[in-house]
Amino acid sequence: MGYAALRWLFFLLIVKPFLLLAVGVNVRHRDRLPAAGPALIVANHNSHLDALVLMAMLPVWLLSRARPVASAEYFLSNRWRAWFATRVIGIIPVATSGVRSHADVLGPVRDALAAGDIVIFFPEGTRGEPERLGKLKTGIVWLAQQLPTMLIYPVRLHGLGKVLPKGDWLPVPFFCDAWVGEPLHWSGDRRQFLAALSASLGG
Repeated sequence: MGYAALRWLFFLLIVKPFLLLAVGVNVRHRDRLPAAGPALIVANHNSHLDALVLMAMLPVWLLSRARPVASAEYFLSNRWRAWFATRVIGIIPVATSGVRSHADVLGPVRDALAAGDIVIFFPEGTRGEPERLGKLKTGIVWLAQQLPTMLIYPVRLHGLGKVLPKGDWLPVPFFCDAWVGEPLHWSGDRRQFLAALSASLGG
């Protein structure tokens, strides 16, 4: 069985039923999500469930092209986690520690977008406090500048930080919402771009 088939089975048999029965994510303006790549989906980040929810919002035939950006230090820390994260989920691992240039850290993300993938990116850089948008880091600006015609799809998530908050491993049933905003693209003005993106994410 190929890795694409494993991903489909994982989402169809485990992720989607769990979200439907235990979480109940209400997606508003789902029609605004990309129908094909390349595309960058960005969202606020409060839970390990965030990436799975965003992937599950896409049609099943797009799962093979959907790739969340995730911490290499965490998800590649042991063999089993690395295999599952890279082969089944399809993460793009990036280094989150040390002083590196945007090109060094986010080059693989740019390359995935250039190849036509749908990339899921959390511009805060790490999980924050539930329902509080942290400061957006400059990586999202670099990506937007690298591919200025690419559409960026903001999604504001609410409630997932209570289902599986940072530091916890046992999900708690809670009703959640996801608002898909109007697509954005690089405006040429850093401050204007970050302000529009922050507003779309609830900042």
